Amino acid sequence: MGTLTKYWFLEDFNLFKKLGMSTMMQMCEILEMENIDKGSTIEIGGRNKKCVFFLKKGAVKIVDSTSDTSKYVVKKGNIFGELSLYDREAASKEIAITLEDSIICYIEADMMEGLMEKHKSLKNGVLKIYGLRIRKLESRLQDLLYKDSKTRIEEFVRSYIEEFGVDKLDKTEAKNLLSHKDIANLTNTSRQTVNNVLSTMRKENKIDYDSKFISTIK
Repeated sequence: MGTLTKYWFLEDFNLFKKLGMSTMMQMCEILEMENIDKGSTIEIGGRNKKCVFFLKKGAVKIVDSTSDTSKYVVKKGNIFGELSLYDREAASKEIAITLEDSIICYIEADMMEGLMEKHKSLKNGVLKIYGLRIRKLESRLQDLLYKDSKTRIEEFVRSYIEEFGVDKLDKTEAKNLLSHKDIANLTNTSRQTVNNVLSTMRKENKIDYDSKFISTIK
């Protein structure tokens, strides 16, 4: 795929807003791009060379391959695999699974590090993303200590719909991309507990969902 097409694919990423077109074009020349089908596995740490990925279309879940548990979900316009820049041993234990048909660009971690050293805004942007994900994981540990299962699931569902959803007249609606097992992993609960809490939330008209969408009712 041509450099100009790659530029068009990356220009919506907030991470690159301050780089300028000439730097972006240089970056696009060393990027690789792939279309990935839903349900496919993207090797983050298992490749010969560690990479950082940019998600142009779709959504992926990041999974700890050693325990087969979901860590977090990434939506389009964001990066993943940035752990390769800071802790390559930990990155080797991560994989990404596409939750819908997706388009990714990727760059070798060593090349990304070189770009970050040249461009402070890029370095600060990646550090901010990495820091936010660390804080989210820390927050999950705090929730485990101080919040019951029901509260953790309800708060996660509302947060997911807010992040991935689209506002409509009477509701905020998001694609239902996560299985009950995924939600259980992300809230440190059981699949049966997730099923019970979601059913209760629907009966109380807090949410509505089917196999394709999940929404909060305004």
